[in-house]
Amino acid sequence: MNFWKYVNQEYEIMRERDPAIKSKWEVLLYPSFWAIRTYRKAHKQYERGHYLRARWMSQRSARRTGIEIHPGAVIGEGLFIDHGRGVVIGETTIIGDNVTLYQGVTLGGTGKETGKRHPTLKDNVMVSAGARVLGSFTIGENSKIGAGSVVLEEVPPNCTVVGVPGRIVKRDAIKIPRKDMDQVHLPDPVKLELQAMEEKIEQLTEALNLLKKEMEEERTESAK
Repeated sequence: MNFWKYVNQEYEIMRERDPAIKSKWEVLLYPSFWAIRTYRKAHKQYERGHYLRARWMSQRSARRTGIEIHPGAVIGEGLFIDHGRGVVIGETTIIGDNVTLYQGVTLGGTGKETGKRHPTLKDNVMVSAGARVLGSFTIGENSKIGAGSVVLEEVPPNCTVVGVPGRIVKRDAIKIPRKDMDQVHLPDPVKLELQAMEEKIEQLTEALNLLKKEMEEERTESAK
C-alpha cells in the first residue's frame, strides 16, 4: 500500500478512537503506527519462511516503539494500540478487525501449550490498560476486557470482563459500538458482592430484632 494512503487510513482509525489526535501529521508520532506498519512487512517475510529476517524486523521495532508484535501473529484491519508501551502480542495470536489495545496489554500463552497457544480476539474487541489474556481461547466479538484483568478462559460475544481472574460481569445481545472505548465505567464484581452481603445482613438484623421484640412481649404476657 502507498505510504500516504496508509497514513490516511490510520488517521481515520485513530481519529475515531482517540480524541487527542488533531491532524494527519500526528499519525507519524504514534508508536502504534510504526509498530503495526513494521509488523505488516515482517509478517510477509514470516509467511515466506524468512523467520530470522522477520524476527529481526520485529525486535528492532519493539526496541524503538515499546510494542512487541511477533511476526507470526495474524492481525486484521483497523488495529489501534493507544500509547502502546509494554504491549506484547504472541506468535499464534489471531486478531480480528477494529480491535483496540491499550498500554501494557499482553496477549500471551500459559507456557503449558504447544501449537496454537495464544488467544484469538474477534472483531471490535477492546482490551484495557494492563490486562493479560493468556491461553489459546477466544474473546468473542464486541467484548471488553477491563483494566488490569487477567483472562484465562473463553469469553462469549458482547461481554464485559473484569477482575483477577477475569469474570464476566455483563452480557447481553446488544452489540458494543466501536466508539465505546470507556475503560472506567465498568461493573465492579467485588463491590456488587459486598453490597449484596450488606443488604442480606440488614435483612437478617431486622428479622432478629423483630424476633427479640416478639419474645419480650411473650415474656411480659406470661408475667401477667
